[in-house]
Amino acid sequence: MEDVDTQRLMVKVARLYHTHGMRQTDIAKRLQISQSRVSRLLAQAEDAAVVRTVVAVPQHIHAGLEERVEARYGLSEVHVIDAVSEDERELGRDLAHTMAALLQDMAFDAPTIGFTSWSGTLRQMVDVLQPMRSRTERVVEMLGDLGPPELQHDAARSTQRLASFSGSQPVFLRTPGVVPDPEVKELLLSRDPYAREALRMLDSIDLALVGIGACEVDPSLRPGDNFFTDEDFERMRELGAVGEVCLHFLDADGVPVKGGLDELVIGVTLEQIRSARRRWAVAGGHRKHEAVRAALAGGWVDTLVTDAGTAEYLLSGPEPDLSVRPGRSATVDAEA
Repeated sequence: MEDVDTQRLMVKVARLYHTHGMRQTDIAKRLQISQSRVSRLLAQAEDAAVVRTVVAVPQHIHAGLEERVEARYGLSEVHVIDAVSEDERELGRDLAHTMAALLQDMAFDAPTIGFTSWSGTLRQMVDVLQPMRSRTERVVEMLGDLGPPELQHDAARSTQRLASFSGSQPVFLRTPGVVPDPEVKELLLSRDPYAREALRMLDSIDLALVGIGACEVDPSLRPGDNFFTDEDFERMRELGAVGEVCLHFLDADGVPVKGGLDELVIGVTLEQIRSARRRWAVAGGHRKHEAVRAALAGGWVDTLVTDAGTAEYLLSGPEPDLSVRPGRSATVDAEA
């Protein structure tokens, strides 16, 4: 019983300090405990992961680089960080912290947030997220289940946590993310009213947290099962695909590449992404260079969190033609 009381006091002290901005001396007076105990409880809250520290990158550290990427691709915002390591996992953690700080300070209301819960970086973002300031009503998963059961569990947990931090309701999409054929997709959706309702909600996304992937099997997923096979990716590369946005393949100009795989995905459509009021992505590292460029060239993203190396890559090569967004008007067909 004493441990439970201590935990309750620890959480109360952490909320007063981190959420309400009270000084330790004022917390001590309010709770009638010593200031030294307040300090110990705050330290315990960090050790127990009750409080998660987010390192927010000061604005204008890479102002010139960010402005050039914004101008080249017609983006609303770009946030660039220095990579501490070339290791993809460490870079993912750094990008996740920056995205979390951006989301916490979001100045606009987003009644419906579309969330790519299978994205490793976005799940790491949720792990360090703190309560958000904006008004949100629901967090809707934008893709069905991918990967093994433990990954599906982590994805659902992240959706639940994001909804909790935004003071909203989670809307889960508990179906396979990729099915063997369109008939299976039609059958599953015909018998699952909850999945149909979740997909309907994606018609009116206020903020889409989209996932950007390279044109290869993600390291955290296994080919086949409820995901694409190695042969699927090889065929899409032969058709010109360099990456994907929420499992929709794009060529180097951001034009959707149609190879019959869109019909196997249970999740957000390109039309729904296109109609979202805001589209944020967090991605970087050499493996995703081409995919990030394609997502920006096609206009599928309007706010990007990335690393300096990726930002420099985005400024190399020919400039995209912003007068005609290929992602909004063209399609590369498998039969063309």
